[in-house]
Amino acid sequence: MGRRTDQRAWAWRSQITQVAGDQHVYPPGSRPAPRPPAALPAAPERLVGRDGEIQELLELLDPRREAPTVVVMAGLPGVGKTALALHAAHEAVSVRNWFPGGALFANLRGYDPDGQLTAGQALDELLRQLAVADADLPPAGERIARYQSELAYLADAGKPVLLVADDVSIAAQVEALVPARGEHRLLVTSRDMLATIPARLINLDVMRPAAATGLITQVLIQARPDDRRSRDESAALQQVAELCGRLPLALQITAEILKADPGLPVTAMAAELRDASTRLARLSRGDGGDRPGAVRAAFEASCRRLTAEQARLFRLLALNPGPDVATAAVGALAGVPAGQVRPLLAALARTSLVTEQPVGGNRWQMHDLIRLYAGELASDASRQDEARAALGRLFEHYLDTAAAANAYFQAVPGQAVSARFDGRGDALAWLDIERPALVAAVALAAAAGHARTAVSLASCLVAFLDWRRHFDDMIMTGQAAADAARRGRDRQGELTALSILGGALERMRRFEEAVAAHQQALTISRELGDQHREAGALNDLGLALHGVRRFEEAIAAHQQALTISRELGDRHREAAALCTLGNDLAELRRFEEAVAAHRQAAGITGKLGDRLAEARALEALGNDLEHARRFEEAIAAHQQALTIYRELSDQHGEGTALNDLGVDLKEVRRFREAIAAHQRACELLAETGDQHGEAAALTNLGNDLVDVRRFKEAVTAHQQAADISRKLGDRHGEAMALGNLGAALVDVRRFKEAVTAHQQAADISRKLGDRYREAIALRNLANTLGRMGRFEEGITACQQAVGIYRELGDRYGAATALNDHGVTLRRMGRFDEATTACRRAATLYAETGDRNGERTALNNLRLALRGVRRFDMKTIWYLLMRKERKPDPPGKAVGGSAGST
Repeated sequence: MGRRTDQRAWAWRSQITQVAGDQHVYPPGSRPAPRPPAALPAAPERLVGRDGEIQELLELLDPRREAPTVVVMAGLPGVGKTALALHAAHEAVSVRNWFPGGALFANLRGYDPDGQLTAGQALDELLRQLAVADADLPPAGERIARYQSELAYLADAGKPVLLVADDVSIAAQVEALVPARGEHRLLVTSRDMLATIPARLINLDVMRPAAATGLITQVLIQARPDDRRSRDESAALQQVAELCGRLPLALQITAEILKADPGLPVTAMAAELRDASTRLARLSRGDGGDRPGAVRAAFEASCRRLTAEQARLFRLLALNPGPDVATAAVGALAGVPAGQVRPLLAALARTSLVTEQPVGGNRWQMHDLIRLYAGELASDASRQDEARAALGRLFEHYLDTAAAANAYFQAVPGQAVSARFDGRGDALAWLDIERPALVAAVALAAAAGHARTAVSLASCLVAFLDWRRHFDDMIMTGQAAADAARRGRDRQGELTALSILGGALERMRRFEEAVAAHQQALTISRELGDQHREAGALNDLGLALHGVRRFEEAIAAHQQALTISRELGDRHREAAALCTLGNDLAELRRFEEAVAAHRQAAGITGKLGDRLAEARALEALGNDLEHARRFEEAIAAHQQALTIYRELSDQHGEGTALNDLGVDLKEVRRFREAIAAHQRACELLAETGDQHGEAAALTNLGNDLVDVRRFKEAVTAHQQAADISRKLGDRHGEAMALGNLGAALVDVRRFKEAVTAHQQAADISRKLGDRYREAIALRNLANTLGRMGRFEEGITACQQAVGIYRELGDRYGAATALNDHGVTLRRMGRFDEATTACRRAATLYAETGDRNGERTALNNLRLALRGVRRFDMKTIWYLLMRKERKPDPPGKAVGGSAGST
C-alpha cells in the first residue's frame, strides 16, 4: 500500500500515461497545474426565469449522485443553452465545489459558417487546458488515450472535472471527449439531439411569459434604474415578449435596442415587431461585434446542415396555416409518400427546427420566429411554383378529409359514409384537433384566390362548428368565403357563404347583421332562379327576423319557405320551415298552431329517418306544450327528444333536452327531478363547451332552488350564470341572468342588491336596444321596489314597462305589467287607479287567450274593488263568464315574477 502511495506522489510531480502497454514518463516540472475554474467563460450575472432548469441540470451534474456521465442540453437556436450551461457550471464548480479538478470548456463552433472544430482540435484544446504543453502532445493517434489518462489521474486524486462542450453539431465532435471515469461530467450543448451518444437529454424550451418580460426589464433597470418603461408599459412589454416568441436571443436583442434608445416607447417597439414581414430584420444587433448579430443568422446556421430534401420540407412547413400540423398533412403538403414523412420530420426535430407536441402525437410545431424564417425562404420568387403546388395539395387534403368527417354529421341511418374514419367519434376527434388549421385554411384559400376551396371547406365545417358552438370561427369562415366568392364572381359560392355567415351571426345574437346577410342570400337565390336555395334563404331570414322580434315578418318568410318546399316536394326543407314557423307562432302565443306545426315537423323527420331533426322538432313541441300549460305532454315530448339525443351520443342535445325537461318537471312540482335534470344539463353543456347553454341551465337551476327554498344556492347559481354571460360578452344573457339573480336576492331579503341587479339588467337591455328585455327588467324592478315600500319609484318603473309593451304591440306583456301595476296601486290605497289597471289587464289577458292570467287579474280586480266597497256589473259579468274555472282564494294577490329562461 505504501509503495502505491509513493508512486502516486511521484506521479503528481512527474506525469505518467499508459498507452497501449507503453509507459510514457514526463519529467517533473514539465506539467503545470490544471487551469483553475476561472478558465470558464463568464456566465450571465443573473439568469432570469430558469430556476427549474438550473435545478434539474445541477442534480445531473452532481458527482455524488448516480447519474449519466454525459448530459446533452438541446434546443432551438437562440434559446439560451450556452448561458444556462455556463451558469450551472460556475455554480457547480465555484459555489458548490463539486469539481476540485477544475472545469474545462471548449466551443466546438458546430454551426459556425467559417467551420466547426474537429474532434481532434477539440481534444487538443482540452489537453492544453489539462496543462499538457504543445511540445508534450503525443501523436494524434495516442491523444485520446492521453486525454483519458489525464482524467483518470485526476479522478484517482479525488479531483473530478466538469467538461463543457458548447455548440456541438454532430456526435463525432464529442464522442472522443466522453470521460471513461464516472466521477467526471461532460455537459454538451447542441441544437441537435445527438442521439448516438449515451446521455441524459434535456430539451430547453423558450421562456415562460413572466420570465421573458423579466429578462427585458432586468437589462433596462440594470442600465438605468430610473427607466420606468417596463413598469409603465407592462402590457406592451408582454406583447413584445410574445412577438419575440419568448426566445432569449430575440429578447436580449430587443432589450439592447430599448437600452440603446431610452426614448423609444415599448409600444413603438411592439408596433415594429408586429409587422411579420420585417420582424426578423428588426431583431438584429447590427453592432459589428463578435456575437451573433441577428436571430436570422442563428437560424441560417442551423439550416446550412440540412439535406436538400430536409431543407425543402422545412420551407414548405411554413405554408401550413395552422399553429401545428399533422404528419398526414405534411405528407400532402410536401407530396411525400406516407412512409417517408416521419423520418424527414424527425430529422428536422433532431435539429430543433421543429418539435413534436406531444411526443408521439404526430403533430409538429415550429417556433414563431423560425416559421417566419422558413416563410421567407418559401416566398422567394424562385420558389413560387413550388409553394403554389404545395398549397394546392394541402387544400385538397383538408377538403377531402373534412368532407369525409362532415358526412358523419349529415348522414341519416343507413346512408353510407366514408371509411376514412372509424365512426362518428373518430371523425369528431379529428375535427377537434384540426379545427385551428381548417379555419385558417379557409382564410388562406380565400386570400390565395381559391374561392371554391374556401366555400367548400367552410361548408364542410358548418355542422361541426355549430355542434361545438364555435360561432366566431363560423363567422370568420363564412365572411372569408363570401368575400372570396364575390371577388371571383361566383354567385353560387357567395350564396352558400352568406348562408353560413348569416347563421353564425344569428347564433351570436347579432340579428340585424344576420338579417342583412340572409336578405343578400335571398336576392342571389332569386337571381339564379334556384327555388331550393330560395326556400333555404327564406327560412334563414325568418330565423333572423325572429331574433329581432319581428314575428309577423318572420311568419311571412317561413310560410313562403313552407309553400316553396311543398311545391318542390322537398320534405327536409318542409320540416325545417314548419319548425321555424312553429317557433314564431309560439312567440305570439298562438300555442295550438305552434303545437300543430311542430307535430308535423316531428312526423316528417321521423319518416325521413332524420333523427337529429326529429329530436329538435320534439324539443320545440315540448316547449309549445309547456307554454300552453300542458305539462305532462311537454314532459313526454322532451323525454322523447332526450332518448334520441342519447341514441346519437349527442351530449349537447342531451344537455338542452334536460334543460327543457327540467322546466316542465318544475311546473308539475317534481322539484327534485327538476334540480337533477338541470344539474346534469349544466355538466353536459359545460363539457361540450356551450357556455351560453350552461348559463341558461344555471338560471333554470336557480329557479328550481328557489322553489325548494334553497335561496342561498339559488343566488349562487344565478350569479354564476351572470358571470359566465359577462365573461362571454353575451350582454343579452347577462341581462337575463341579472333579472333572475335580482328575484333570488329578493327571496333572501337582500333588496338593495336586488334593485341593483334589476337596474343593471334594464340598463344593459336599453343599451342593446332590446326593448322586450328592458320591459321585463323594469317590471321586476317595480316589484322589488314595491317590496321595499318604495311605491312611487315602483309605479314609475311599471309605467315605463307598460309603455314599452304597448310600443312593441305585446298585449301579453302589457297585461302582466298592468296587473303588477294594479297590485302596487292597491297596496298604496289608490283603489280607483288599481281597479282601472286590473280591469285593463284582464281584458288583454282575455284577448291573448290566457285564461290563467285573466283569472289572476280578475282576482286582483276584486280585491281592488273591495277596497272601495263597490262591485260593478261589468266585473260580475267577467266573473260569471269564467265561473266554470275555480277562482283564486279570496285575499290572494298575485304579482309579476322574474323573467326566466
